[in-house]
Amino acid sequence: MSMTSMTTDKPRKRWHCWRSPLDQPRWARPTLLALSAVALLLYSYRTAPYLETYYAAAVRSMSMNWHNFFFGSFDPDATVTLDKLPGSFWVQATFVRVFGVHPWAIVLPQILEGVLSVLVLFRVVRRLVGARVAIIAALVLVVSPANVALDRGNISDSLMVLCLLLAVDATISAVDTHSKGWMAASGAWVGLAFQAKMLEAWLVLPAIWLLLIMLSTSHWKKVVVSIGTVSVVAVLVSLSWMSVVSLVPTSSRPYVDGSSNDSEFHQVFVYNGINRVGTLSPNQVLHQTLGLRLPTPPAPSWDRLFRGSWGRDGGWLLPAALLIVFVGLIATRKRARGDPWRASFVLWGAWLVVLGVSFSSGSSLNSYYLAALSPAVAGIVATGALLAWEYRSEALTRSLVFATALITVIYGLMLLPGTGEGVGSWIVPLAVITAVAATVAAWRSRSASARTNALAASGVLCAMLILPSIAALTFVVNGFGAFDTPFEPNGAALAVSDLLGTGTTEAVLPSLEMAQNGAPYLMATQSSAIAGPFIYETGLEVLPIGGFTGLVPSPTLKRLQKLINEDAFHIVLANPDSLDPRLKWIAQNCNTLPSPSGQQATSLTLSAYYCRPGD
Repeated sequence: MSMTSMTTDKPRKRWHCWRSPLDQPRWARPTLLALSAVALLLYSYRTAPYLETYYAAAVRSMSMNWHNFFFGSFDPDATVTLDKLPGSFWVQATFVRVFGVHPWAIVLPQILEGVLSVLVLFRVVRRLVGARVAIIAALVLVVSPANVALDRGNISDSLMVLCLLLAVDATISAVDTHSKGWMAASGAWVGLAFQAKMLEAWLVLPAIWLLLIMLSTSHWKKVVVSIGTVSVVAVLVSLSWMSVVSLVPTSSRPYVDGSSNDSEFHQVFVYNGINRVGTLSPNQVLHQTLGLRLPTPPAPSWDRLFRGSWGRDGGWLLPAALLIVFVGLIATRKRARGDPWRASFVLWGAWLVVLGVSFSSGSSLNSYYLAALSPAVAGIVATGALLAWEYRSEALTRSLVFATALITVIYGLMLLPGTGEGVGSWIVPLAVITAVAATVAAWRSRSASARTNALAASGVLCAMLILPSIAALTFVVNGFGAFDTPFEPNGAALAVSDLLGTGTTEAVLPSLEMAQNGAPYLMATQSSAIAGPFIYETGLEVLPIGGFTGLVPSPTLKRLQKLINEDAFHIVLANPDSLDPRLKWIAQNCNTLPSPSGQQATSLTLSAYYCRPGD
């Protein structure tokens, strides 16, 4: 090798990680890295200072010792678990163990999981339909408001989405290499997604099955074996931790919250499964337990995801995605098995429809749930863009592009409230002007040059993304978190802050610590939800009576009486009108105290009781 070639090779090696592979456009990898940087900024800058303190308290408890960590204990003394599987909270607890108790340590895993999801989605779409489409998919995912909201908080869905995308990627590798190992890896990723969000992860399995059918050119028997391998491994990994916990004597582990029989299987398949359809959700049960008078949430309906806070979080591109996947399936219907375009529409369409129907029929729905739809919407919009580009010379294609862009912008304008956080008078004119200019350019570009066609196509994409992009930016500008929604009514953000913040906790802590008077527990509370902020702030044991909903049989009345006689705690916070026999006994046998000074006025009314040995 000559000296000249050696000197020219050094820079190439040094900057190799920034260069696109030979089978991709030169701009692909730099653009992807730029999008990843934008995602990192959106997910991390001005991250809301408040957390879901129920989860944050459990993470602090889990970080204290390996017993709490393994069993997903909610409280430091390990009397009761979280009311969900602890998969994603293991990651958060690990970060807290390393970096200490701080909001950033708890939120950082979700930020990183969100950025990784952008990278994995790019890889999946690139392997199916090319790098150009993959860049569009990554862009759509980055600016999806629900996705931005999710990755700015301490919610478990971020890890689930990442694991499911990795499962899809492993499925593609399995088809490409005919490897049973990759088949097993796909099922394992689904199982890990189950550890993060339980049954919701299994709802993506039909999309993976269909992807195997659409991509594979093997004999049907091999396809059935592949589907069986993925499914069996997914079930085994999903149930592994639950099965191990079930073998541990109940006296050696915390009570399983959400269950009536101390069973992880009951918690997952009943409490977090069939009870989520047609019955009150855990949050609604909690509100009844605490005597809260809150508005009745909208009933499940077919248009639930298209209106209100759910529409403003994840609905912006839903009509376009449904129209595109319908047209895409028709346009590719005659293509043979193994065609990646057809497989792409089937994969993302099944992901979108199955999860969308589930969210529309559930008893309750947090708006950030819709982030699970974002990868499917991104994949559909990107693949549809390529399909439209391939048939751009046809009048029918231009008509469909015009209709899709027009429907998206009009629907987006309908989602905008009259007033709210971040609503400006400039938004509507900007969206309308962009949409009109883009659609006119697209309609008139049949005989234009390739460069002009590319600019027109980019304009149409901008017109469709401008409103969701502005909505995503409101999270950064206003310092919103996972429980906020774009353009939410004035004052709603303050209400969320009051609900999830620690202002009331900090105000009453001095009084509670004084009343603790050397007892090992700070106090006891009705529901883990009330105990959460105090555990997160202090790291002290706050005995949760009745778990999250306040209804589980832990601790028993006998156990409560024993703890009081042992002088384990003195203060109990509970709903004075509770019919729970444990709390009725406390109300009858302990002294009622005045409300702690500095307590904020809220719709939640609790009585404070002082219990002494012998009561």
